[in-house]
Amino acid sequence: MSVLVVEDEKKVAAFVKAGLEERGFVVEVCGDGDTAVLLATTRPFEALILDIMLPGRDGLSVLRKLRAECHAVPVILLTARGDLRERVEGLDFGADDYVAKPFSMTELIARLNAVLRRRDGGMALQSFADLTVHLTTREVRRAATRIDLTPREFALLECLLRSPRKVVTRTEIGQCVWGHQFNPGTNFVDVAIQRLRRKIDDPFPKKLLQTVRGMGYALQD
Repeated sequence: MSVLVVEDEKKVAAFVKAGLEERGFVVEVCGDGDTAVLLATTRPFEALILDIMLPGRDGLSVLRKLRAECHAVPVILLTARGDLRERVEGLDFGADDYVAKPFSMTELIARLNAVLRRRDGGMALQSFADLTVHLTTREVRRAATRIDLTPREFALLECLLRSPRKVVTRTEIGQCVWGHQFNPGTNFVDVAIQRLRRKIDDPFPKKLLQTVRGMGYALQD
């Protein structure tokens, strides 16, 4: 899942980015409200972690603009501890939750997962053929067999699972899994697909991960 972190304090932004990436999220960071609006309205992020105190357009202004333009991306606000007014305004403007500074990554991850579960209507379990994926616990199974995936492999599988039976191009996969760090001139996608295929397909008679020559890859049964 891709998350936009909007935070102008570099140490805090780096802390959040590292913590999310350790748990398999693809993270983009920006440090001002105007850039946040531009990115959030032109890129398909799964969630925003938005600091209220920003240079230029502040976080509440960013949130208000997104909601006014009917962007429903889940938003978690980072607020100053004890500032009840900011929290109330944020929730009134359409924030999904808030975390008061200073915070632990454990708390932020828990709140992010809760927001994402609510967005999906509580349906954190997705399936395709005999493959089941729990988006919150990151448990993957084919039939009764549990499959252990790395965070990158899980992100790749989730990217394909969100468009079952449809071809996902190499560029789309690259942007989904690696974000802005993806270089289309590399073979990262093909190598990652091979590794994922060894785990979810090779041990089983029915193959799900298909190569669509000249186009990309798809989950097809």
